[in-house]
Amino acid sequence: MPAGTIVAEDLTKVYRTVVRKPGAAGALKTLIRPEHATKTAVGGVSLRVESGELLALLGPNGAGKSTTIKMLCGILTPTSGTVEVNGIVPHRDRIANARRIGVVFGQRTQLWRDLPARTSLEVLRDIYGLSDADFQARIAEFNRILELEEFWETRARQLSLGQRVRCDLAAALLHDPPVVFLDEPTIGMDVVVKEQVREFLRDQVHRRGRTVLLTTHDMTEVAKLAERVALIDHGRLVYDGKTAGLHDLAGVTWQVHVTVDGAAQAADVPGMRMTRSEGDRLTFVPDQSVDLSPRDAVRRLIEHLPVTDIRVEEPDLEDVVRAAFGAGR
Repeated sequence: MPAGTIVAEDLTKVYRTVVRKPGAAGALKTLIRPEHATKTAVGGVSLRVESGELLALLGPNGAGKSTTIKMLCGILTPTSGTVEVNGIVPHRDRIANARRIGVVFGQRTQLWRDLPARTSLEVLRDIYGLSDADFQARIAEFNRILELEEFWETRARQLSLGQRVRCDLAAALLHDPPVVFLDEPTIGMDVVVKEQVREFLRDQVHRRGRTVLLTTHDMTEVAKLAERVALIDHGRLVYDGKTAGLHDLAGVTWQVHVTVDGAAQAADVPGMRMTRSEGDRLTFVPDQSVDLSPRDAVRRLIEHLPVTDIRVEEPDLEDVVRAAFGAGR
């Protein structure tokens, strides 16, 4: 298996817990004769991520994204199924696996809270056995986009969230791993720092050929970074394919908002269906009778209606995911 490849086959994680009964009698019964319940956090997930690819792993809270990441990292042992990362079974050889992957969990840090950011990375340099020349070269590379020198001497506990995550990204990639796992890395960040992190990830994937598996709730992040997404719901993989293909899965499509001259009645427009009429403002969607592009729709609407203004609205990726998982999720 080439470096940078992630392969999971029928990956499953089942938790077995004790059912606790209420009251003193229930507590005693639980102690003497405990009853157990099982919960499937991840059930039969199969994924393959090629070297140099960025895959976004999406799903609602509790869907199994973080559990999947932890099995791929070797933190958790699967109940069943197989997994290999860089040709290594993560939970069987955790030390070898740790040397070949980088990990960033948005809610946790690799930095020592009372040490300056620089010192934390120097400690990691020594742990990984990097030469000073390699260390300086990689810090210079990371600094080009992440601007680490702005807070290089600041203690970790005094860093802002955006500064800390930028340092954590540098720490995760310091030993030059082929594979990087990012679990909600930009949660809570401001827009400017998020874009800085996205630029850094694009650079690492396209220029350095790193493999990145990213979990996030930020749909803008997905749209800007990932050409491929995988959706998990209730621990099961429900979609794995191009980001654009989510629209077909959810049944959500583009629509055209038209303003006409006066309160003109909408004529029949081939391939289009009117969904809303408010005075001179009309909304159309493709009726699926023909394969119609937004550009074709605009042309047909202009041909059949006295159009004074027209606008095509593409569905937001968050709307698509919400539709895919059902309303109210």
